[in-house]
Amino acid sequence: MEKTRKSNKRLQTAKELSRVVADYYKECGAAKADGRPVGWMPPMNGAIEIFYAMDLQPVFPENWSPVCAAFGLTPDNFDVSEGMGYSRDLCGYLRNIIGYVNGPINDPSFPLGSLPAPDIILSPGGGCIPVMKIFHALERRFPEAKVLTSDLPQVAVEDIQEHHIKYAVEQINRLVAFLTEVTGRKLDMNRLSEVVQLSDRACALWDEIMTYRRFIPAPFSAAEMGIMFVMVTRQGTRIAVDFLEKVLAEIKERAANGIGVIENEKIRLFWDNIPLWYNMGVFNYFEKMDGVVVAETYSAAWSLRLDTSNPIRALALKSLMSYPLVSCVSIKKRREMVLKACRDYHIDGVVLHRNKSCVPITLGQMNIKKELEETLGIPSVIIDADHMDDRNFSTAQFQTRIDAFMETLHAKKQSLAMKIP
Repeated sequence: MEKTRKSNKRLQTAKELSRVVADYYKECGAAKADGRPVGWMPPMNGAIEIFYAMDLQPVFPENWSPVCAAFGLTPDNFDVSEGMGYSRDLCGYLRNIIGYVNGPINDPSFPLGSLPAPDIILSPGGGCIPVMKIFHALERRFPEAKVLTSDLPQVAVEDIQEHHIKYAVEQINRLVAFLTEVTGRKLDMNRLSEVVQLSDRACALWDEIMTYRRFIPAPFSAAEMGIMFVMVTRQGTRIAVDFLEKVLAEIKERAANGIGVIENEKIRLFWDNIPLWYNMGVFNYFEKMDGVVVAETYSAAWSLRLDTSNPIRALALKSLMSYPLVSCVSIKKRREMVLKACRDYHIDGVVLHRNKSCVPITLGQMNIKKELEETLGIPSVIIDADHMDDRNFSTAQFQTRIDAFMETLHAKKQSLAMKIP
């Protein structure tokens, strides 16, 4: 297995994803020519729907980093950021985007075109520290951009109270007032209602798509995870809904006909943490040993059902909940989510990605490992890697650990089968 490798996909809709991705970045590039102000922002927040409702163009530097990794462009960007003094120990998303905006951003030959310079920067006062630092650096890199520094409390999902929501609502209203002032555009509440309904519909479709992974054999695997691109960049658009409806129709048909990822699915796996964006082919490696990665932590973070009757409050609550769902604001909540997924998806083994580029999401893995074994009797293995920097990933070490782990899982399954009368 090569260090940098694309995954083998079975879904036709997953194979169409390159067009969906290209269309989005083409839209970003054309925004200014069309007179639509461009705003750079972090993902997983209610500002996305606000931007689409006001006919503004949202751009996500964090999401651009996985795209760079998939195209093999991160090494050059890392060279730039590290040449500026940014340590290799820092988040790969941060090092990549810093290198990109201070390097090839104006290179017309860059794949998918270059990101348009921001007219607006939404600089978060919440989320993980590297994301906040990314936007501080972007403020310096693009001094002409209008900046709104937002602020949200870092509260575990189970601890969110009404006063937290009230504060988040104030922040959403503050965002709307800021955008009106700097763009001259007013928010049409009827249009916002439509956008929020589309966003909620996409989440409903995503949730239904995920339920089909409970089927044995699983109709699709983590190798097709790229289909979540629309859940990151197109929340609140008809584009996301139409694409996900096609995905769901294809998956339903595969499930109804008993078509799995591989012919002889024997081991069902769960992947914890962010995938290796530069080498999604690792998910196919399990298949040679009759294993399929049928569920993962990351895909669950992008779906939050919205109360369409109250769009502003819904987006405020979304902003509060999104980051804590995927991070370790509550290790207890994250552990509960992993164990529930393992029950729901009939998991035989768990791969815990100890991620050098994202320590917050890696925290608590030893607790999860212990709980899996003691509560569910599910074995797990830890692999050392990095979701962005392939210098922190050893193919040989990965294969050695996974080979031994899969042998253990097969032996356990065979032993259990022999005990059944």
